[in-house]
Amino acid sequence: MADLQALAQAIINGKAPEARSLTESALAEGANPGDILNKGLVAGMNVVGEKFKNNEFYVPEVLIAARAMKASMGLLRPQLVKSGIKARGTVAIGTVRGDLHDIGKNLVAMMLEGAGFEIMDLGVDVKPEQFVEAVKAGADVIAMSALLTTTMPAMKDTVEALKAEGVRAKACVMIGGAPVTQNYCSEIGADGYAPDAASAVDTAKELLKL
Repeated sequence: MADLQALAQAIINGKAPEARSLTESALAEGANPGDILNKGLVAGMNVVGEKFKNNEFYVPEVLIAARAMKASMGLLRPQLVKSGIKARGTVAIGTVRGDLHDIGKNLVAMMLEGAGFEIMDLGVDVKPEQFVEAVKAGADVIAMSALLTTTMPAMKDTVEALKAEGVRAKACVMIGGAPVTQNYCSEIGADGYAPDAASAVDTAKELLKL
């Protein structure tokens, strides 16, 4: 029987080669790809998220764990597609127009992918119309990051652009980043705010009622 607990542990410990070989063994033994995802990868990243929230893990540990998760995901993704297992939802994520910071955004993307979401990473300096295009392409959630007070207004512009294009109702909007607050989220009409990468997973699940 595939040892999915060991796989979850390998991810928590950030051991990419071990995570990859345990995923290979589990697939070879005929384990259900959905089980490998949920009981191995997602279970491991859930623990990482909790430890991060409790200040037991810091950014380097999370990045190493996410790298191990990605190593497994590379093997698993084709099998998930083959078995028709759908992602929890599609998140289009990007740092807003004028802002070139990407560490926080990458961390959130990795945590969301580790929780079973499909990620459309739009990169940095993302214009409102690029977020609009992502919604038209099927994104269920728009996740915007801003690390500077000067770039925060681009979040409001993006919400306005979604309304102007008639697609605001098609996707939930969540925002985050060092200067961003819950008040600002309410002010611009976004749906959710996450103070850190681990909370972003909770926010996305709440928004999609998962």
